[in-house]
Order: sequence, then structure tokens, then C-alpha cells
Amino acid sequence: MDGLHGADHQMAGPVTEWTRLFVSHCQYNVSTVPGSSHLNIYTLGDGLLHVGGPHQFTGFCGIHTGPIEARVRVLPGPPAGVDVGWDAISEATLWSPSGRLSVVGLMGDTAAALTDVAVPRGLIRVRVHARDRLHETVRTDDDPPERHELHIWAVSEETPWRTVLADPGGREWEQIPAKAAEWAMLSLVPRPSGRPALLGPPPPDPYMDDTGLSRVTVIRRRPAPVEVSVGVLPAGDLAVRLDRVDGEALIWSWATAGEPIFPQPLTTLPDDEPSTVRLTSGPDGFELRHEEVLGRHAFALGVIWDHLLDTAGSYPWVETLRGQAAEATALVEKTRRLEAERLAAEWGGAPPSDTVRGLPSQAPSLARIDRPLLDRIDALPATRQREVACWAARRAMRVAGLEQIGWIADALAAAEADRPLPRSFTEQSGTAAFNQLLSDPEMPHATITLHLASEASGTRRVAGVLQQAVAFPALIALANDNPLAAAIDAVYNAAIAHGDDRDRFLTDAHIALR
Repeated sequence: MDGLHGADHQMAGPVTEWTRLFVSHCQYNVSTVPGSSHLNIYTLGDGLLHVGGPHQFTGFCGIHTGPIEARVRVLPGPPAGVDVGWDAISEATLWSPSGRLSVVGLMGDTAAALTDVAVPRGLIRVRVHARDRLHETVRTDDDPPERHELHIWAVSEETPWRTVLADPGGREWEQIPAKAAEWAMLSLVPRPSGRPALLGPPPPDPYMDDTGLSRVTVIRRRPAPVEVSVGVLPAGDLAVRLDRVDGEALIWSWATAGEPIFPQPLTTLPDDEPSTVRLTSGPDGFELRHEEVLGRHAFALGVIWDHLLDTAGSYPWVETLRGQAAEATALVEKTRRLEAERLAAEWGGAPPSDTVRGLPSQAPSLARIDRPLLDRIDALPATRQREVACWAARRAMRVAGLEQIGWIADALAAAEADRPLPRSFTEQSGTAAFNQLLSDPEMPHATITLHLASEASGTRRVAGVLQQAVAFPALIALANDNPLAAAIDAVYNAAIAHGDDRDRFLTDAHIALR
């Protein structure tokens, strides 16, 4: 079969047919979790693949824009050798929670045979083979099609990407392990999404379901022994503790930082369980085994160890986290300042007590026309608040010529005697009583100019308003069981019912409160 010479493939796994896949900018993506965040390309990799994170890597083609042929072969175990007949071969480890893998063109072009291919759940090793990678500017009709073949098998250990067979004409890519380590740590301590609580949590992603999957081991090797320091790795609001067990073992455990840096610190740990880091040295060099880690964390921990082993004491993610924390702190301060300005405009100064702010009442409106009066009403005992409410309601009925109408006079008297008001006042916010007023032939008709508070100009005037309709809510306010709300609403409605004499009424109200 095509491309199998030189390797024992134990042909028990499925193989897709050669399938045309449209690629762009010489790239395609191999992914086990569509849409997952990933490391930028040109950070870690070679001329055939660049790793992008636990779920994704980018494959590189010769053709810039056009079709290639690709297929996927799932193996029951690692190949015994390296296939011949290919120009370049590279491999990397991916985390496949759901057991599905897709090969997709850079711009989203898909092929059914390469979408959601069944692969083992958990860690998988993906070996990419490529040949005839020619740019369209040099390709002729006699050239064979460009072909890419992926071999996939299950593994229990996360190991770095590697070049198996270098393309003789390929370029050397600069590796940026510090950038990869920065991305990796940030992926382990992500900030909250900012999704509004009203929307609830997003539905679970079926591609991310790792239920029942075992923990795995991360392995890193070096030609010579490397000293691994114990202590604390800073990670913003969190930290990693590395505690020595003996000469060859450390315990890795997550904890909250002693001094969090974000205004709303993270408290959820990436992993509640400690894990073991084993260090061994021998004739073949130095080996680090980070055991019993979550599969979804294996890639990130691997590239973090790559950086720590080669650059001890360097934590490239720290400055990024500090910058994010500074931005978050500035945003919190800006929000606080804007909220303070909004509250000052709403309340005519510093916000009143939480009790007043929580009332469904005319408190903001009263605050904007006489803030000291609102504070004085708030400070009164409940019995005095009820008395003030009755006083203001009677003043409102008097100025509107309603005080002597029989059923209104009876309601006032009942409130002043601490008796229940009629149901027409207590039900549906007094709608029935208000309608009775408007249909009462004894009701006088007088118009006034309202003097209302306005944030823009201080006072907004509304002329030609029926005074009796403005005054009557002061009486309806007495039906409120909350004496503070009753007093605030009665005083405010009585004040605006006085029209041009509003300020005189407010002066009288201060006198009445003494």
C-alpha cells in the first residue's frame, strides 16, 4: 500500500480514503476540539507542523491556495519504524477528550472524510507525513498531487513535538519556548469570561467532555542533569508549590497566592490534587516525569517544564499577568468612579442609606429637589415618619382643594388615626381611588406648573398640569405599610403639588420635622 514500506503498521485501525482538502496560505489545522484557544503559530514547530496547544496544531503545505490530498490512519499502537517515500515527517501529542479529530483548511474548508474522524479518547500521538509539497508557481501538470497522511495512536505520556524526517529543502524555524510557556501558564489560570450572570453558564462543549479519562504523565528529557528548584512559582492570584520529597521526587500543588494581584482574585485552583515530579539521571541523560496530571493540562505543563528546565528562575507569564491585573484594577476604578458620579447625580450628593436606596419610592426625586430633607426623614423613628406622611398628605389635599370632599376626608382621618385605608387605596396602587377622584363631580379643577428636578438644567418646568391629579398620590402613599416609603412619597408629591410654591412647602416641611 501507498507509503507503508519500512514500517509495521498492525493494520487493525481505520483508514480514510485520500480526500481533497482546500488549503489557504499554505496551512491547514488539525484539531480535536473545534474553536479552542491556541498558541500562535511560529512559536514551536518545524517546516511541517507548528504546535498550537493541547487540542490543535497547524500543518504546512507547499501549495499556497488550492487542493491537497489528505487521509487519516488510526493505528492500534505506535509504528515500529518510519515510513519511506515521504519528504517530511513530524509528530506531536494532542489531547482528544471526545475521541474525534478533524483536518480543516485554514479558512474553514472541510471534507466529510476528514471531519470528526474517530480516534482514541485521551492523549494521542499524531505523526504527519508529507510529500510533493510544491508551490503552484513551480508545480506542473505532470507533478503528482501534494499528499499529507496522518498516523494516530493512543499514548499515556505527553512528550514534545519532534521532527522525524526533515525536509531537505525546508527552513529552520526559530523556537520561542518562553512565549509558549507564557501562553501555557495563562491557559491554566484564565480570567473569568465576563459572561453576564443573567445568561447563566454556557452549555457544556461535547468535544471537551473528558469524563472517565485517566490522568497522564508529562515527560521531558535533557542530555545532562538539570537542577529543579523547590519553592513557589508565581501565577498571579495563584501559585505553584514545589516541595521536595526526597532526592528524586517533588510534589507539585496549586494554591492561592499570599498576595493576589487582581481586584477580583481567582480562588478556583486548576487542579485540587497534588502531583508528583520525578527526576532521574543516568547514562542516557536526565529525565523529568510529571505524573498523575490532568490530560487537558499535559501540553501546558510540558511547555512550562521546557522553559523551566532551560531557563531556571524565569517566569515570562508574570509581567503579562501584572499587566492584566493593572488593566483590571483601572477598569474597576473607572467603573467605581462612574458609578459614584451616577449616584451623585441621582441622589444630589453622596448616596443615602442602603435602606433608602432599596425602597421602591420617590426617594431619588425628593433627593434632587431637597436632599437634606430626605436625610432628615430617613433619620426619623417609624412613628414620626408615619406622622410626617399624614401631615404632607393633608397639606397636599388642602392645596388642591380636596381636603373637604367626604370620602377623601374620611381616608385622611383613618390614616391619621392609624386605621386601614379603604381597599380602593390599598389595591392596585390605588387605581380605583384615583379613578374615583377623576369622576367625582365635587373635584375642583386647577392647573399648575410643575417644578421637577432635572440633571441637565437643575429644574424642569411643566405647565398646565391638573393640580388635583398631582396631589392625590400623596394620599395614596399613606396605604404603604413602610412608614419611610410613605413619608418620602407623600412629601415629594405634596411638594410638586404646590406648583410655584414648592420651595415654600419644603421650608414648612423642615419646620414640621423639628
